[in-house]
Amino acid sequence: MTTPLLEVRKLAKTFPVRHGFMGGRTGTVHALCDISFSVAAGEAFGLVGESGCGKSTTGRAILRLIEPDAGTVLFKAQDVYRADPRRLRALRREMQIVFQDPYSSLNPRRTIGQTLSEPMRVHGLGSPREIRSRVRALLAEVGMPVDAAEKYPHEFSGGQRQRIGIARALALEPELIVADEPVSALDVSIQAQILVLLRGLQRSRNLSFVFISHDLGVVRHFCRTVAVMYLGRIVERGPVPAIFDAPLHPYTRALRSASPVPDPKAKVIMMKLEGEVASAMAPPAGCHFHPRCPQAMPICSEVYPGWTQVTPDHGVACHLYPSPASEDAPRAQ
Repeated sequence: MTTPLLEVRKLAKTFPVRHGFMGGRTGTVHALCDISFSVAAGEAFGLVGESGCGKSTTGRAILRLIEPDAGTVLFKAQDVYRADPRRLRALRREMQIVFQDPYSSLNPRRTIGQTLSEPMRVHGLGSPREIRSRVRALLAEVGMPVDAAEKYPHEFSGGQRQRIGIARALALEPELIVADEPVSALDVSIQAQILVLLRGLQRSRNLSFVFISHDLGVVRHFCRTVAVMYLGRIVERGPVPAIFDAPLHPYTRALRSASPVPDPKAKVIMMKLEGEVASAMAPPAGCHFHPRCPQAMPICSEVYPGWTQVTPDHGVACHLYPSPASEDAPRAQ
């Protein structure tokens, strides 16, 4: 069996909530619980769900931009959380991120050339002349003119800034990119251009992606495998065709029904969800989705469902699909 490039095991993260002058702790946000999945070399893996479900927290925890409370992340079979400073520095070259907001993710006081060349200087990747040449090549690769290196971020549109953000992520020749909602802040026409760019880069560089999005249409276009998150947990995971054509979890079916279908003749039956998303500070007992689920049963409010592997590559956490009593939360395949 081929070793995955990235393997995430039982990732958990909470955040303290503090109020008042003295900053006393008044609660805890349960951001992640038992997050597990794997990403193969060259694969685009999608994480989808509503705002606040923990998608971005997962991506940042993978890269150690935040430290998790528990869990393991293996990159090329090496434990990211146990890496010493020297090894972690080397891992930074191989794992990069494209941030959601192309406006705030670039330093307005630095030229684009300075922004792109800094990581190469820090890691000692060539002489000043070689780095300047590499910056020009990166700009051309993402569809930007070479004279952009002398300009500042405010001189570019949102789509151009995101191209620059992608170039920055590519500067150190990574193998894995966490794309955190990379097109959500852009116009629809520009979104398509950026997705085509990312797809081309994935093929030409054999890149792997953890692609975070709330837009199922974007994920369907870009990803091969997808995990659906709800209130800090993965509730379903499987290949994109299975998730879209035969979703198992009621929440996944609701997400799919809410996604626009680009066919005016297609009959769409909207699945209406009652109630609001529960607070991550006080998640409901049992299945977190049961207060909104149209198929909720008494057991749903009492016991969180175990993980059921319905097919070898398609699993779900739902009482509609009985699981072995000893089954754990989602395991990487």
